[in-house]
Amino acid sequence: MKHDLSNTLSRIAAAALSLTLLTLAPGVAAQAFPSKPIRIVVPFAAGGSSDVLARAIAKSMTEGLKTPVIVENRPGAGGVIAMEAVARATPDGHTLLFTTNGTHSIGPALYPNRKIDSVKELAPVALMHTLPNVLLIHPSVPAKSVGELIAYAKANPGKLNFASAGNGSASHLFGELFKLAAGIDIVHVPYKGGGAAMPDLISGQVSMMLETIPSALAQVRSNKLNALAVTSAKRAAAAPEIPTIAESGIPGFDAFSWSGLSTTAGTPPAVIAALNAESARVSRDPAYLEILKSVGVEPVISSAEAFDTYIKRDTAKWIEVVKKANIKVE
Repeated sequence: MKHDLSNTLSRIAAAALSLTLLTLAPGVAAQAFPSKPIRIVVPFAAGGSSDVLARAIAKSMTEGLKTPVIVENRPGAGGVIAMEAVARATPDGHTLLFTTNGTHSIGPALYPNRKIDSVKELAPVALMHTLPNVLLIHPSVPAKSVGELIAYAKANPGKLNFASAGNGSASHLFGELFKLAAGIDIVHVPYKGGGAAMPDLISGQVSMMLETIPSALAQVRSNKLNALAVTSAKRAAAAPEIPTIAESGIPGFDAFSWSGLSTTAGTPPAVIAALNAESARVSRDPAYLEILKSVGVEPVISSAEAFDTYIKRDTAKWIEVVKKANIKVE
């Protein structure tokens, strides 16, 4: 009897110890993080805007965490190569993905059968940046406002066209969303990147384009193109004088590029919380904010949960646009 009681007490003690360890685990994990250098995997080549932003994050995080944070560029396959590298990493928070609307919302909408499921295989950490596009038109288009552009397009169906950075690009989908919301018939002309499209827009070979704000403002302020509106729900800090499409006749219109950080699915919640807290600190770093200002990007601070909700909502929006516009990509 005494022996049985002793065994029972031992099992209770062991269970209590296990429960205590489980309770403490998140705190222990957070205290131990980071325990080695951190990688930020970027789905694009070095030198682009995403690379610039990722390196700005890495520099600030290196200083904040007192641990090397290294940027690794792994372009190709629409971001899938970089996503797979992070999905297959050890789920300890030391491998991060520079996450964009292209990889996480537009990508799933365009490629529903791609070989990675970003919802199941990657865990959101924080939304960090937003970047609106600008509705640009060539001066030959007889419109001074979004309302006038829509009226002209309706009176001349199929006469206007819009350039994009390529079939399935953000500028393409933003243009298709504008077409659907405005109820107009304008022809899509895809290019191999926004830089390739801009000369034809400036020369009048194409009528309009929804281009990212840094590139757009350079052309507007040199009086080569006219800016009618920004695509985000709120006016852009970089150009507060330009109205939004929403306030220009299409209520509720809201489309912008965004980016943030994700990590490997299965990473302990305490580690994700630590990364989110560090991301929030980075978003208040004056040196980092100066870099964002120089490229027209606006800082955002979000929880991991809010970022997760936003990704799912944004994906649903672009799935609907792709379906309604009957967009097909190879």
